[in-house]
Amino acid sequence: MAEEAKAVDTKESAPQQNTSPAAGSGPVPTPGAENAQPQAAPDLNVSDLNAVKSIIDIATQRGAFKANELEAVGKTYNKLTMFLDHVTKQQQETKEENNG
Repeated sequence: MAEEAKAVDTKESAPQQNTSPAAGSGPVPTPGAENAQPQAAPDLNVSDLNAVKSIIDIATQRGAFKANELEAVGKTYNKLTMFLDHVTKQQQETKEENNG
């Protein structure tokens, strides 16, 4: 009986095979998309990146990351901070040039 339970558990926990096409094989057509209007490109700006920085900071403070993930999170946070500082500095210089 224990063997039957193991067999059932194995079947239930076995990963289902992915029948979708390979990632490199091109886009999968969506039914009815032939007549759809082209979508606008996603909008991402500096304020969105500042929000991501805040989210990382809050998630870190709340312990949302595992210890082995902290290095990658920290490096990403530092790169994001450096990028945002650079953009802010450029914006200030541009503003000063336009006003001066």
